[in-house]
Amino acid sequence: MAERPGVLYVVATPIGNLDDLSPRAQQVLREADRVAAEDTRHSGKLLGQFGIATPLVSLHEHNEAERTDELLQQLKSGARIALISDAGTPLISDPGFDLVRAARRAGITVTPVPGACALVAALSVSGLPTDRFVYEGFLPAKSAARRERLAELTGETRTLVFYESVHRLRESLEDMAAVFGAGRSAVLARELTKLHESVREAPLSALADWAVQDPAAGKGEVVLVVAGAAAAVAAPAEGDRVLAALLKELPVKQAAALTAEITGMKKNELYARALELTGKREKP
Repeated sequence: MAERPGVLYVVATPIGNLDDLSPRAQQVLREADRVAAEDTRHSGKLLGQFGIATPLVSLHEHNEAERTDELLQQLKSGARIALISDAGTPLISDPGFDLVRAARRAGITVTPVPGACALVAALSVSGLPTDRFVYEGFLPAKSAARRERLAELTGETRTLVFYESVHRLRESLEDMAAVFGAGRSAVLARELTKLHESVREAPLSALADWAVQDPAAGKGEVVLVVAGAAAAVAAPAEGDRVLAALLKELPVKQAAALTAEITGMKKNELYARALELTGKREKP
């Protein structure tokens, strides 16, 4: 029986600027029994910058299944393990899901230590709607599969967020322009929090042209934020049909509100139309 319960800490690390490693994250990494890292060589350099000597153990996509059992036994024995990825928040297109799920199912406390996350950072400065968004991670590497996946998203009205390798950036932008439309607005965020950070907003076709012409496009880490599709608006005749049906059962105000929700048409215009259809006049 462990003297103390084990804890798995999911610790966010900087995506570029080392000052983004919070004091709490430093303390957790320093006091943990071990740190599970995607690349121990890379993370060893990070910990060394802060004088943290906690032992490292690798946890990456090729060994996660087998390493999870080992780490889970240590957690059950009372170990405190910090999970980190190469950069940003673990599990966001990075390893760690198997370990976190296994720990939770085993009753182990899993505690987040939040911090940098490239998708949130890009979204926050994009200028595109942030109230509702979809994170799609990395698109397929092959163009045919990539276009197929993009085609499934053509009607998505929420803002879309993608990670992309700089080696596929031009091809992905060209595919997005072909599938979503050349004029769809998008933001390309590159090297966030680093010396050569840039955030570029333009139509997809213009971003694809830039990716061909500018040598900087082939360097660094990239997040693409793409505007969602415009919401489909029903034709007036369709609005009348829905409105007329609802007016048989509901008061004018409720019928107009529900028709607006169903069709995407403006509620005030539907209310005025409902008054016309019922022959009523709005009270002064």
